[in-house]
Amino acid sequence: MAVWRRRRGQRQGSPVAAAVTASGCSLGSQSQPHSRGRTRMGAVTSSMAAKFAFFPPNPPSYGVVAEEGTGKVRMTGVAEKDNVDVLKVKTKRGNEIVALYVKNPMAKLTLLYSHGNAADLGQMYDLFRELSIHLRVNMMGYDYSGYGQSTGKPSEQNTYADIEAVYNCLQETYGVKEEDIILYGQSVGSGPTLDLASRLSRLRAVVLHSPIMSGLRVMYPVKKTYWFDIYKNIDKIPLVQCPVLVIHGTADDVVDCSHGKQLWELCKEKYEPLWVKGGNHCDLELYPEYIKHLKKFIKAIEKSAHLKNGSMPSTNQTENVRNSLDCRPRESADQREKSRSSTDQREKPRASMDRREKSRTSIDRREKLRKSVDYAEKANNNAEQPEKARNSVDRFGDMMRSAVLRNIDCFKPVGAKLR
Repeated sequence: MAVWRRRRGQRQGSPVAAAVTASGCSLGSQSQPHSRGRTRMGAVTSSMAAKFAFFPPNPPSYGVVAEEGTGKVRMTGVAEKDNVDVLKVKTKRGNEIVALYVKNPMAKLTLLYSHGNAADLGQMYDLFRELSIHLRVNMMGYDYSGYGQSTGKPSEQNTYADIEAVYNCLQETYGVKEEDIILYGQSVGSGPTLDLASRLSRLRAVVLHSPIMSGLRVMYPVKKTYWFDIYKNIDKIPLVQCPVLVIHGTADDVVDCSHGKQLWELCKEKYEPLWVKGGNHCDLELYPEYIKHLKKFIKAIEKSAHLKNGSMPSTNQTENVRNSLDCRPRESADQREKSRSSTDQREKPRASMDRREKSRTSIDRREKLRKSVDYAEKANNNAEQPEKARNSVDRFGDMMRSAVLRNIDCFKPVGAKLR
């Protein structure tokens, strides 16, 4: 066990003490020069991130090979598909990361997915393909530095450089515009996702899947952000200009659901969140409401006029987008209710005989409708269409179960057993 000394006046068990304990470093005395102490604490921050945040699968679940002559990169250990490109992307920090681009000819939007912890592209491969089909989007996924076949070591700053490099690849290699990109961050992936989203003004949308408020807040119920904290999502979410969907399980025993709820409260452009009842940290994809809610979100985003032309919207345009995407009641519904009340007042003078006649007619219509529904239900027992739809949902669920995504997140001590 590491031996360390507390700073004078520092309470044992505080977040600062925890950071030092985690890193195995000594803070030393307060008599040290400020710059030297700051440098040492910087090392603590980096060490804390490396020890608590990252569990790259070892060995990786896939390999990469380059074809002789063409130089085309292929992924081994997964089923090769014509609509999937395997890429090697250079980051500004000198690492070379592996990325996957899944093409869908029906797609209008592209989803850039930052996966959770203890997973790599080989394990996410089937999910990316299924999401591309079900959501009708192009998918771009990538491995962080030090994950899978990506070079370098995992760190907070490397993940920021990783997602930026992949984002640039989407624009430069595939010609995808900023306003046609949705950023998707799962758990630890919410860190690089929100860091990039907070710096883009024309982004189409953001999805946060079991997100964290910050690294330290996962371990301790701190009320403020310490300078040595990592993935300070709680400070970055108010800077995001586009619609945000938050998905979180109510029974999450790794990152409490309160993280997702507080981040959602801080969003500027809120979309109706999905709190998956009974959902844990690594199994939300198994719930039918997961894919249904995502589909609904994608369709709403496709129809919205949010920055489609690549320019900042007017105040009226922004308000229209908020009304169409926000989970609050629309004002237009109130206006329709007022109109309906006015119509009812004009209807009052009508004779009671007319009302009885309408009531009788309404009963007859309901009876006909009931018979029609009964007939349709009998006919559907032998119909193939509902069976196809059911098979599609079952196929997605079966795929997720067989994938066995090992996203054991986020900030667990070194040596903790992965389930």
